[in-house]
Formats: sequence, C-alpha cells, structure tokens
Amino acid sequence: MGGDYERERARKIRMASGNLGRAMHLMRSRDPQAAEDGFALVRDMAGQHVDELIDAFGRETDHGVRCWLLELIGDARSPRAFDVLATELLSDDESFSFWAERGLRLLDTREARRLLWQRGEGGPSAARGSRAAPDSHET
Repeated sequence: MGGDYERERARKIRMASGNLGRAMHLMRSRDPQAAEDGFALVRDMAGQHVDELIDAFGRETDHGVRCWLLELIGDARSPRAFDVLATELLSDDESFSFWAERGLRLLDTREARRLLWQRGEGGPSAARGSRAAPDSHET
C-alpha cells in the first residue's frame, strides 16, 4: 500500500515540476505531504513567477496557503514584491507581518531597510531567525 502512495506521489511531483499552476494546485492539497511537495516545487520557481505569486496571494482565501505564498514572495527577493511585503508588515495578522518582515530582510534594498528601521525592526544586520515563525502552515 505504501508503495502505491509513493508511486502516485512521485507521479504528481513529475507532472507538477516546472508548471506553476500544477505545483500551486499540489500545494493546496489536503494531503500534508503533497502540500509540502507542492510548496517545494513553487519555491524552486518563485523568482520567475513573483507577479503570479503576488496575484495568487491577493486572491487566496486559505490562511495557511496565504502564509506560504507570502513566504514564497519574500523568497523571490524581487523588488516587485516590496509593495505587498510593506503592506503586510503592517498587518494585524502576526503570521503575515512575520513573513513580510522576513521577506523585506531578504530583499535587502535601501527602501526595505529604511522601512524596517522605521518600524524598529532593524535592518538586515539585526539578528536573523531570532523569532520563531508563527504556526502558519496548517492548511
């Protein structure tokens, strides 16, 4: 039985590899392992698809998937992500503000550093990883 699951999992990963839409569909799976696989595939493509990830973040209704998308947007390290990261830094949702702050640190532009400094979060030289991520990946 476990072999069937692993074969099906490998098939889904192959089909989604290099295809943002399929990888994001896999990321939304109710199967936690499939969701993690999808997240990893999207992470590999994040830099080439930052605009699509920003659009998906704006449309997504599932909190956990939105957190993942914001994490991926930050991981892309694209200046095009600044506006969404800056907006979410001010969010009342602690998970969103956490991933936005992390994304701005990774972005490490003058504008991102200034915003973090103004918020009292320090720039990229502040201790990284000093605060644990909120439990935000439950889908």
